[in-house]
Amino acid sequence: MNDLRELHRRVMDVSTSVVAQVRPDQLGLRTPCSEWDLGQLLAHMIGQNHGFAAVAHGETRDRSVWADRPVVHDPAKEYAASAERVVAAFAADDLYDREFWLPEVRGGVTLPAETGVSFHFIDYVVHSWDVARAIDVSVSFDEEVLAAALPIAEAVPDGANRTAPGAAFQPGLAVSTPETFDRVLALLGRSSAWTANSSAP
Repeated sequence: MNDLRELHRRVMDVSTSVVAQVRPDQLGLRTPCSEWDLGQLLAHMIGQNHGFAAVAHGETRDRSVWADRPVVHDPAKEYAASAERVVAAFAADDLYDREFWLPEVRGGVTLPAETGVSFHFIDYVVHSWDVARAIDVSVSFDEEVLAAALPIAEAVPDGANRTAPGAAFQPGLAVSTPETFDRVLALLGRSSAWTANSSAP
């Protein structure tokens, strides 16, 4: 895999532009993440940004760095600050010499930093779409980002783990479209046809 960090930065730029469109009065909206409304999804995304930044800097014990961070006043500002922090943390020249402590993965594991970057990358491709669908705006990624996202999505295990409480992704869906983004979403349990008024996953 080529260095994913430039593509990750692009994803975070897109996610920041999407979240910038969220109004405080929209935080109760339904999202494709069935367990979370929009405010809860953003709290998760902000918390994960801070968590990944902390482990990139060497945190290995304090689970509180991963805690959700509820949006209080300004969704755009609070999210942008967290996104800037994780992008800066991932930019360290020696990042790939480090390991990431991931207490929420398989009961707690330590993995190569490059693997950790790929986890965050694919999460934020999908969660950017989740936020966009919740507020009914468009979101897109360039073909280089999507070409990198597809094999990562294909490698995510699909089975009973997807139905466990708090699972990162829902069971994969069949998809007939050749569109790469639709295939990524389907592999991770999202239907590109989802709307706030639909019953689609």
